[in-house]
Amino acid sequence: MSVDFAAQRAIMVDSQVRTADVTDYRIQDAMRAVPREAVLPADKAYLAYADVEVPYAPGRWLLKPRDVGKLLQALRPRPGERALAIAAPYAAEVLEAMGLAVTRLDGEDLTHPTGAYDLVISEGAVARIPESWLAVLAEPGARLGAVERSGPVARAVIYLRTESGVGRRDLFDCGPPIMAGFEPKLAFTF
Repeated sequence: MSVDFAAQRAIMVDSQVRTADVTDYRIQDAMRAVPREAVLPADKAYLAYADVEVPYAPGRWLLKPRDVGKLLQALRPRPGERALAIAAPYAAEVLEAMGLAVTRLDGEDLTHPTGAYDLVISEGAVARIPESWLAVLAEPGARLGAVERSGPVARAVIYLRTESGVGRRDLFDCGPPIMAGFEPKLAFTF
């Protein structure tokens, strides 16, 4: 029995993404078109459209469709922008379908990106956003969307470069696991 991934994509957008107030039709259309199963190992493809974080590599997960849709909408991607996708293979595909020029960073070391970008996104949770990720925000108006997790509940956040620095805004609660190498640093205190 074969799986009708196109039908599952349409159901995912209608039942998980649109119902979570992702109203940007460009994001909905891109998520209907991009085959989420293509960025997963073959033995995980059946989970592509489930309402769960799906592991795609050791220590790496795709965000739930709802969460990646909400994060993308908050970032307000525009065609022609330069984007960096850090451990975000599905988000990278969606952004490319929306007309952005995307650089992917998904190797061993995710802590030292280079370049200058209008938009940065990560699908993996981190205890704290590395300063090096903020450093690649090109100019005022550049933004970074990611998930910070220091306890049982994570928060999707946006960082925005302004003329005077970088500001942070909380978006919504979610629950992806922390990516390998981005766990909280343990410290001894009295």
